[in-house]
Amino acid sequence: MKRVLIAALLGGTFFGSGLAPTRADDIKIGEINSYSALPGFTEPYRKGWQLAVEEINAAGGINGKTLVVVSKDDAGKPAEAVTAANELVSSEGVAMLAGGFFSNIGLALADFAKQKKVFYFAGEPLTDAMVWAHGNHYTFRLRPSNYMQAAMLAEEAAKLPAKRWATIAPNYEYGQSAVAVFKNLLSAKRPDIEWVGEQWPTQGKIDAGPVVAAIAATQPDAILNVEFGPDLVKLVREGNTRGLFKDRAVVSFLTGEPEYLEPLKDEAPQGWIVTGYPWYGIHTPAHDAFLKAYEAKYNDHPRLGSVVGYTLIKAAAEVLRKAGSTDTDKLVGAAEGLSFPTPFGNATLRAIDHQATLGAFVGKTAVQDGKGVMVDFAYRDGAKYLPPDSEVKTFRPAE
Repeated sequence: MKRVLIAALLGGTFFGSGLAPTRADDIKIGEINSYSALPGFTEPYRKGWQLAVEEINAAGGINGKTLVVVSKDDAGKPAEAVTAANELVSSEGVAMLAGGFFSNIGLALADFAKQKKVFYFAGEPLTDAMVWAHGNHYTFRLRPSNYMQAAMLAEEAAKLPAKRWATIAPNYEYGQSAVAVFKNLLSAKRPDIEWVGEQWPTQGKIDAGPVVAAIAATQPDAILNVEFGPDLVKLVREGNTRGLFKDRAVVSFLTGEPEYLEPLKDEAPQGWIVTGYPWYGIHTPAHDAFLKAYEAKYNDHPRLGSVVGYTLIKAAAEVLRKAGSTDTDKLVGAAEGLSFPTPFGNATLRAIDHQATLGAFVGKTAVQDGKGVMVDFAYRDGAKYLPPDSEVKTFRPAE
């Protein structure tokens, strides 16, 4: 198929390469994300899904039909995300919705999907409520959840001698969920530990000085950090200046992702236990192929957002192919139990809760050649870090 269409963000509209118009039999995915609110993650994410669309259409599209992604910016606001979703469904006639970054936005889109009976494939939102407490028939999630990443990190944290722990996390759904599940999992492994302090700065508006001073005053042996993006940069700089991290263990969600580690440059912390994406050190056929294609197209290396965007649309295409239809119930049936390839290896969308088994890399931070990197890392299979089915059944509401 020579014609490749990619809908791109442009004033809430879309266009194809060469500005070719869409056709009646094109299959559309409506994609929503916080492009203007968090470009450090969402720009690589967009490049990832654009690469996926090109590859899908070059290989024959969806059962011979061209795939088009119609993309909208939610500006980091749940209300705008729901408005965008409504426009995509009612005006664009998309077969499914995909995307989302912030957890509160993901929950809003999941509720929209439930109310409107539309298939929603969440990429990034990590709160466990997406597939458990507020899970529904129409919502699926790609990335390893807070529970999964917390389980991976708690496994390492339990090995530390630290007994007094403090936490720092953004005060919204993602941060609250991450702290709660990490506390539960680590306390179960180490009943001897004590939680001595917590700080909840507003997401995107951290005042790092008082946060660092308050945590230091609790005299913790170790710190759990859930801050990311520009807030992480401010926290690390202030913490380094005041010696908060000296001789203290730090366990940190997401800090090993290039989007968040690279901006720290030579100020990157050393020895933090983190989840992340060491793209420079993964040597598997699946990742080698993805890395080669991404670098060839963009003359740049991928970030984790790139993997999420790429894998999200590739997996969505597999759902559409298997369903052989854009009927919502058929899409749900096709997605439940579906196995699909990713740059990290095969993953499965679990039928029991619609959570994918995609895993994450766990390692430690270091500085090499003036840059923050992950070292001593290993891939953790997401399927191994989920609770037993008997527990999952108690987490989800009856449908």
